[in-house]
Amino acid sequence: MNIADMPKIELHCHLDGSVRPETIIDIAKRDGIRIPSENIEVMKEELIAPLDCRSLDEYLEKFSIPNAVMQTKENLKRITFELFEDAANEQVKYMEVRFAPLLHTRQGLTVEGIIASVIEGMKEAEGQFDIRGNIILSCMRTMAPEHAFEVVEKGKSFLGKGVVAIDLCASEEEGFCAKFVEPISLAREYGYRVTIHAGETGIGRNVLEAVEWLGAERIGHGVYIKDCEEAYKVVKDKQIVLEVCPTSNVQTKAVTRFEDHPLYDFHRDGISVTINTDNRTVSDTTMTKEFNVVWNQFDMSSEDYREIYMNSVEAAFAADEVKEELRKYLLE
Repeated sequence: MNIADMPKIELHCHLDGSVRPETIIDIAKRDGIRIPSENIEVMKEELIAPLDCRSLDEYLEKFSIPNAVMQTKENLKRITFELFEDAANEQVKYMEVRFAPLLHTRQGLTVEGIIASVIEGMKEAEGQFDIRGNIILSCMRTMAPEHAFEVVEKGKSFLGKGVVAIDLCASEEEGFCAKFVEPISLAREYGYRVTIHAGETGIGRNVLEAVEWLGAERIGHGVYIKDCEEAYKVVKDKQIVLEVCPTSNVQTKAVTRFEDHPLYDFHRDGISVTINTDNRTVSDTTMTKEFNVVWNQFDMSSEDYREIYMNSVEAAFAADEVKEELRKYLLE
């Protein structure tokens, strides 16, 4: 099986972690933004987290440079377009891109203007390439809950027009779900779908709380359900989908080595697993690379590929007609 030629679906990809290094240099030159270097190799070193990262927090330090160039409508639109272009070029047929609007207000952009620019970039790419997409709005767990309310309220008018879901991301602390019950409940009331980063840094119980308290339909990462029997059971019984990002999980030390990743054990036990990049630039990866790593490590079959692809179709926050088209790619 040549994975490079296979159709793919990506459900967990951060916009600010997937900016082309060349684009950062280009924008910085044009807009007069200070960056460490205009040398592409030096910039890659600044942007890419090493596999021997010490923690999630160290990994997250790599996002400051991309965010510096993501403060205008034009730049947000361009970066989004380029991400969808890159994905389409490796046979990704559908992608959900997530980003935190409140990180892009430094130069006075409104939250509504920020969201509209990202959607515009996505729509333009959909018009030029064989790819469909949707946007997930991320709320930062490091910010107070009122900021999550702000994102939920201001993103509401974009539901059905490119925005499909709400997310909580950033550094993970034990018990974080309790602070965000009300804004996420309001989001569900408005019609947002819900995916939550949880169980990435050794706290399996956060997954249980994300499902039971926040109504999470999907979990970003979820690796540590392996150490929490209750969380494992609820994910399996309710068929909560895990958005697994293998390279990122090694970098953030969710797992020490690829061979220690529990994703294949999850998959064999009937848990719905999907494969994703998390951050294409910060993790120096693509969907093709992620699948190759997993396939080589766990000796998976073409039937495994079909099952994971179909998991992704069913879990996508996409319209039924889009899902129908996505199923056909694997039947051709």
